[in-house]
Amino acid sequence: MIQSKLPIAALVLLCLSGCSGGMDELQQKVAEIKSRPGERIEPLPEIKPYETYAYNASSLRSPFVQSAPSGSDVANAIRPDSKRPREFLEQFPIDSMKMVGTLALQGKNYGLVQGKDGLVHRVLPGSYVGQNDGRVISITPTRISVIEIVPDGVGGYIERPAALALTE
Repeated sequence: MIQSKLPIAALVLLCLSGCSGGMDELQQKVAEIKSRPGERIEPLPEIKPYETYAYNASSLRSPFVQSAPSGSDVANAIRPDSKRPREFLEQFPIDSMKMVGTLALQGKNYGLVQGKDGLVHRVLPGSYVGQNDGRVISITPTRISVIEIVPDGVGGYIERPAALALTE
């Protein structure tokens, strides 16, 4: 058993003896660096005194807290009419519809709109289209103008213009 461990121990000693060579060059380099004269150390930068800041806006409204609308804003606010009957084209998003033409019939100028269902529907000024309470305000030969009522992000609603253009 001891004879089998003897070659392994000899191999380990041989490897370790290879690590000790080349130390003379390293020791000379360290001695050379130590023999150099010391250099002047730069002084630390001057520390400026801390200036306090008086925060005077503590009595103002926080920009991170939502403010309540004033009474006059609530009275004049734009709201979708939830009591009116819904029209067929209000079940589709307005961007899924396209204008395919116009039609003059009995003195009225209709806009022809193709819905997501693939059928063509007639609309007049005052008709509702789209899912955001979009009301048709005008019809020209190339465009149907719509005003939508969309949430403004702070609890109210705003009117936003939209249009359906004639596709060729």
